[in-house]
Amino acid sequence: MKNSSYQGEYVSSDRILYTPSEFARENLYHLQEIGQVQAKRPHKNSHPGLASYLFMIVLSGSGTISCLGENHTLSAGGCAFVNCMNEYYHESSADLWTIRFIHFYGPTAAGVYKKYLERGGKTVFYPKDLTGFLGCLEKTAKLAVSDDYIKDMRINEQLAALCCLLMEQSWHPETGNSPKGAKPLLEIKEYLENHMAEKITLDRLSEKFYINKYYLARLFKNEYGITTGDYLLQVRISHAKELLRFSALSVEEVGEHCGIAPLYYFSRIFKQAEGISPRDYRNKWK
Repeated sequence: MKNSSYQGEYVSSDRILYTPSEFARENLYHLQEIGQVQAKRPHKNSHPGLASYLFMIVLSGSGTISCLGENHTLSAGGCAFVNCMNEYYHESSADLWTIRFIHFYGPTAAGVYKKYLERGGKTVFYPKDLTGFLGCLEKTAKLAVSDDYIKDMRINEQLAALCCLLMEQSWHPETGNSPKGAKPLLEIKEYLENHMAEKITLDRLSEKFYINKYYLARLFKNEYGITTGDYLLQVRISHAKELLRFSALSVEEVGEHCGIAPLYYFSRIFKQAEGISPRDYRNKWK
């Protein structure tokens, strides 16, 4: 795989068009294209309906990106994250921009993008530090032209790291301070972990931490990407697995210790989470 340089009427570009292995296309985050473009004249660029996700960084200059009918101004230091299946375009302004970009895809990319949007992720954002993003793109580009025989795996690693960085940018908490007397969300999270065996409801959390239950639910999900109920279930199932493997408690007692009883209910919930009954889980991990 080699770099391809292009000098045209509208842009000067240096890019890599990458062809991943069949294994990578079916199982991994995989690279499609990566490079850098410097605009020579204002122009629009769009590939709607493309099975690809575009991430771009404006290094200098400015422009506009439109996604699903919403226009966003992008200037130096700004980033954009777009699902190319949607209607979109990006366009340099008269202040001709230079952008670094990557197109990638993968079997789990749609789910990650959906979660990004659910957490409040925006088409355009301005991170405080671009170092991590630029590092991922640079490492991915070097891997693409390397002779590393497992480079598709290493590219997958870099693209996963890029997605982690994007997800870090997706939380946009409401402005203003928490209600008077409200405990930090971390304390609520720790309370769920330490009291998993008890019956915990939003009403109970609201009373204990002096915060409106609907506001609490929204803040918790925005912060951790999961509801209080789903987080509590994760904690309970994780503890149940530990007890099933490393204790002599009966399956029924394990469920009671984790706050999931009676036995038939514990067995059903555990199987929904793990795809296997608690008893079979214990037997397989002995």
